[in-house]
Amino acid sequence: MCQLLGMNSNKLASVQFSLEGFIRRGGETDEHRDGWGIAYFEGNAHQLLHDPLPASISPLAETMRRLPVRSRNIIAHIRKATQGAVELANCHPFVRELWGSSWVFAHNGNLAAHELPLQGRFSPVGTTDSEHAFCFMLQELERRFGMRQPNIEALHEALEELNRQIAALGSFNYLLSCGQGLFAHCSTSLYHVERAYPFAQASLIDCDLRVDFGRLNHLDDSICVVATKPLTTDERWIAFEAGELRYFRGGSFAPGGRLQQRLNLAI
Repeated sequence: MCQLLGMNSNKLASVQFSLEGFIRRGGETDEHRDGWGIAYFEGNAHQLLHDPLPASISPLAETMRRLPVRSRNIIAHIRKATQGAVELANCHPFVRELWGSSWVFAHNGNLAAHELPLQGRFSPVGTTDSEHAFCFMLQELERRFGMRQPNIEALHEALEELNRQIAALGSFNYLLSCGQGLFAHCSTSLYHVERAYPFAQASLIDCDLRVDFGRLNHLDDSICVVATKPLTTDERWIAFEAGELRYFRGGSFAPGGRLQQRLNLAI
């Protein structure tokens, strides 16, 4: 199946170090050769790049590795096709508008998504189970909350209910963001690492590259990286529990009931 990479930061930050290892899993150090994509936010706007070529040989991926892209929220995906042809329309992440914001979604898993009825304004462009499930999620969120954007606590609760419904149809690991924070749901495998003071050194698993984050960051920087599998050694990657939904904002994770207490605002 596919692999996911997400980043949430309290300031504009680069994901180039993590992306360097992640891209190599797209056909060089792993089997995810069926396309790749990345989305990142600039304020309320987003940039979306797709390529049906393997990430490890994609000229577009090579360009992304060298661009000084900085954002607070980034979602990337490398694909191993289970449903849908290897073509541009089926490359993740997918984007749709809801409540006046662009919502970006990427999925790892395999779903009987045809059992999820689509009756609203959200329709797939491609033929993946992933895009179908994403459209269903937004349809049900709009049906539940109407045109008014809910606060984080209400949205978190609604997503948890949808996750249980959709995950009953297969594996449902995903990343979701509208540019203000990052939702991450685990069905089978997902990890996160928080990079904050005191910063450590880290070495990529997929290539011979090592950095000292203490030399690259300020004392008040805080960055969370989420991935299907750990990307580095020398760092403490925390595994999600099966069925767990985590929300990251400001480069940190507020577990369990402390979510609304720490954030206490709408996205």
